[in-house]
Amino acid sequence: MQSLRFIAEQVVWQEVPGEVSLAFTVSGCPLRCPGCHSSDSWDAQQGLLLTDNYLQQRITQYENLITCVLFFGGEWRPEALLPLLKLCRAAGLHTCLYSGLDAVAEPITAQLTFLKTGPWIRELGGLDSPTTNQVFTDLRTGKSLNHLFLS
Repeated sequence: MQSLRFIAEQVVWQEVPGEVSLAFTVSGCPLRCPGCHSSDSWDAQQGLLLTDNYLQQRITQYENLITCVLFFGGEWRPEALLPLLKLCRAAGLHTCLYSGLDAVAEPITAQLTFLKTGPWIRELGGLDSPTTNQVFTDLRTGKSLNHLFLS
């Protein structure tokens, strides 16, 4: 069984509008965007294993407290990410992926509720910038939710 590694785990409120998310920063990102705020995640050997068992324990621990599980990366290892997404969905939770790619493969998007796409480009800013190249999409409706990140 393939496993992802993660360097950070936290409960977050702002990254997925209207959701309380258990978020994992996955290690091994191959994109290496200039100015990346998570450059510590580039090394695939860093962090703890994110196994099905570990994720299930966390979902149980946070039962009725979280509504979504968010993965900052991992799409570069679909054989490891897909089972985790399916586990979250089976638990009745929404799922979200923050990807630096412009598009993500359909087997992954089929298991997602929300998807952020687009590489980090410092000059354009993130989701809270009106000039961003990044798009945060509700995959149930296909609509961009970028407006929810603007002040």
